[in-house]
Formats: sequence, C-alpha cells, structure tokens
Amino acid sequence: MPKLIGYIGTYTKGDSQGVYSFTLDTDSAKLGDIKAVAELDNPTYVNLSKDNKSLYAVVKEGDKGGVAAYQINQQTGDLTATNRELLDGSSPCHVSVDSKNNQVVTANYHLGTIVSHKINEDNTISPALSVMQHEGTGPHERQEKPHAHYSGFTPDEKYVVAVDLGIDKIVTYKISEGKLEEIHSLLVKAGSGPRHITFHPNGKYAYVMTELSNEVITLSYNSETGILTELQYIPAIPADFTENSQGSAIHISSDGRFVYAGNRGHDSIAIYRVNEETGELSFVEYTSTEGNWPRDFALDPTEKFLIASNQESSNLVLFSRDTLTGKLTLLQSDVTVPDPVCVKFLNV
Repeated sequence: MPKLIGYIGTYTKGDSQGVYSFTLDTDSAKLGDIKAVAELDNPTYVNLSKDNKSLYAVVKEGDKGGVAAYQINQQTGDLTATNRELLDGSSPCHVSVDSKNNQVVTANYHLGTIVSHKINEDNTISPALSVMQHEGTGPHERQEKPHAHYSGFTPDEKYVVAVDLGIDKIVTYKISEGKLEEIHSLLVKAGSGPRHITFHPNGKYAYVMTELSNEVITLSYNSETGILTELQYIPAIPADFTENSQGSAIHISSDGRFVYAGNRGHDSIAIYRVNEETGELSFVEYTSTEGNWPRDFALDPTEKFLIASNQESSNLVLFSRDTLTGKLTLLQSDVTVPDPVCVKFLNV
C-alpha cells in the first residue's frame, strides 16, 4: 500500500471549497495530490465508514445545519453526493459513524445538542431520530450555555458518549435503532471545558482533552454500565506557558501505548506514554506542529506517520512516528490546504 488516501474537513470562510482529499506515499514519505472532492459549506468535520464506502460531513446550508453523506471511490478518492439531512439552526461541529455503518451521531457546539440518524440500506441518511438537548452552564466566560463538541461510539458500540465543553460534562447515551437515551453523566473539573475523547483499545480506559484548562483527563470505563470515572489529570502544555492556548484533538495508538494531544496556541502535540496496568499517562515530550493553530491530526493506517492540520497557517505537516518511543520527527510542512480542520484516512 504505497499510497494511502485521506480527507481534510475545512472552514470555507476563506479560499476553501469544501472537503479535500490527499495522498500519503509511504515509500517516499510524502504528502501530495491535494484536490477538492466535495463542494459544500463549512464541512469542518468528516468521518468515514469502516468499509470505506461512505464519507459523512457536517454541513451548513443557509440557516440550517446537519450532515451530508457521500459515496467514496476507493481507487481515486473522489466523492459522489448521496443525500443530506438538515435541522434548523447552526451546523454541527462533529460527526461519528458506527463500525457497521448503521448509525450516525453529531454534536452541535452552538446549540448544545446531540443528534442521531439511522443509515438506510442504500447508504442514505434518515431524518433525525433523536435530538438530545444539554442544559446548564459553567464558570468560564465561554461556558454561558451548553457547547457539545464531540459525540461518538464506545468501543463496544453499546453507547454514545457526548463531550460538552460548556457544562463540563461527559454524557453517556444508550443507543438502539438510532434512538438515544441518557443513562449517565460525569461532571469533570469546573471550567476545564472538555472537548474530545478517545478510548483505549482495551475498552477499559478513555482520555479526554480539555480545551479551556489544557489538560488530559484519564478515565476508567465500565462497559457494563456505561459509567466513566475520573482517574487522573495531567497538563497538556508547559506550566510556564502563559499565552493563549486551547486544547484540540486527542488520539491513541492502536497498541494502546501512546496518547497524542493537540495544543492550539502552544502549537504543539503533547506525547504521553500509557501505563499498561493503571491506564494513567506519563509525559514524553512536546513536538512543534510547524504552523499556527493545530486543529486536528491523525495517525495513518500504518501508524508509522502522523499528519497534523494547522488551521490558521493553512498547512498540513507530516511526521514519522517511532512506534517504540512514540516520538515524532518532522518530514514535511509545506503542504497547503486552506483552513484545514480535521484529518481522516481510508481504512486498510
């Protein structure tokens, strides 16, 4: 598999046309073949079905927002529109799909809602089946109301977990036939502003990146009850860094040994080693993202590389990854994509 295909979700407030594709040549260790493959408004987050047949993008359309579905040409990376489902109000900021390509869930930052859809046999999206409205506030000036920033499936896919920056909560929903039912909520440290979550491959732990307090929270996960419990808080930026910085994405290697967390402002990726017995993290090092405001990043399917997207400097950055130490080495930083937000690869 010398060339891997990936996708970039973007803001279309500047030069961006929508969703872009790119390739990673694993032999030459080069990113290239940047092209627009779907023209739509603010597809800031995209996700792919496990079978590589479908891409789902959040979308804005006038005074409505929702999710758009596309068929993927797995040879060329080109996209063909399938359908879109919209609701009144702002567009979502995050979208996830389950492994069987049966259900899609979105999180809406501005509305504080989690929305679920069924995926039909023809890969079109059904109208919304559940709209779960979060309630509350937090002590930070940006926590004047709920701000749902993430929704995704637990490893066993029995539950959907929603992360709400505005109310410092992580909410667990039971999902059945696309319908959501709240079963538990975890209130984390006041003013921390939890943003994104990633689960350990063993299904016992999860890691949350906070946007406002710039920390990573280690949680235990009970797959029987869906309950998450706090275990550890660890800083994501140096103690002496006093400029504005906001946590962004968080991802874990498939062997469960390393966690990576993005920092916008400090413009870095923090690397942590996972204690296999306790799930807790120990800091390894920071790596500069060679740009401004790293909104997201992704490990490629081989996990020998990591690609970061710098939103404000409009560049992708390629690193090689040492699978033994977790450390990153810069390979390429001059790949231009306008206002990039998220990075996803086709599965192999």
